[in-house]
Amino acid sequence: MRAFVITGPGRSEVVEVDPPVAGPGEVVVDVERAGVCGTDMEFLSGDMAYLASGDATYPVRIGHEWSGVVSAVGPEVDPAWLGKRVTGDTMLGCGHCARCRNGRQHLCADRYEIGIRHGWPGALAESLPVPAKALFELPDAVDPTLGALVEPGGNALRAVRAAGPRPGAPILIMGPGTIGLLAAMFARARGANVHLLGATPESLAFARELGFTDAWTRADLPAVPFDAIIDATNAQDLPAFAVDRVEPGGRVVGIGLAGEPSLVDTRRIVLKDLTVAGVLSASGGLGETIETYASGAVDPRPLVAETVGLEEAAEVLAGRRSGSAPKIHIDPRG
Repeated sequence: MRAFVITGPGRSEVVEVDPPVAGPGEVVVDVERAGVCGTDMEFLSGDMAYLASGDATYPVRIGHEWSGVVSAVGPEVDPAWLGKRVTGDTMLGCGHCARCRNGRQHLCADRYEIGIRHGWPGALAESLPVPAKALFELPDAVDPTLGALVEPGGNALRAVRAAGPRPGAPILIMGPGTIGLLAAMFARARGANVHLLGATPESLAFARELGFTDAWTRADLPAVPFDAIIDATNAQDLPAFAVDRVEPGGRVVGIGLAGEPSLVDTRRIVLKDLTVAGVLSASGGLGETIETYASGAVDPRPLVAETVGLEEAAEVLAGRRSGSAPKIHIDPRG
């Protein structure tokens, strides 16, 4: 089968590889859609932190946002999965450590991450091996595009849960990229008064097209008493900014990662009686994300600018964009 492989910083190719075989407890999924994100771009640039830590090495087959159809099942897997439309969790814990037993497999020290960590092959390929326990069935109302937006949506949903938005209360989401806009959609669906903070006129204009009229730069951000602030950026100074701007007793949620350490005065956190949370992965948010998409309460399809084939993946990862929407999808079959 064909697969997109990153062989080193700035080097990639579409190659023929052996198709996956479903081992015990696994299925094979024929991929219909795969999204690419900043993590994937960092693998191509060589800046991904796991490359420095040794948790990932070249060559890498990326792709952790995906949807597809189960085409084969391995031993110990219910054959009823055959033909099901599915997506799945990126984080694959060992299953027997204390964290996994307590339902926190996404924090397992020995976890695989599909298309990211410890060499588990990703979804920028015609087929993908996945543990059956990581699968989520997609209802008819969730098409392949929505299915490949479940993983980023689960991240955003968990950030919104941590922020705890109250109906009518103001919440600030910093960073109108894919995760920030998804968080804005989930917060709006819960009745919050959503404000967005961005850096470029283009990103703010796109946010307004999605109905988020309260879209600001730091220069014109009004003096609103924000109940909660979600940082979905990679800006080193914005976590401290969030701590300063949130109301006393409020919540600050970090889901973005800066390239360098972000310094925050913890005295401000204590004296303002703040709750500060970090979010790693969509684990625990995938099921509710699927239900929310299926109900129509959140429809993130406008976030996808275009869908291209594997041959165009390198250009996309190098920064090519089409229009103002932040997300590009890959159809490995094209």
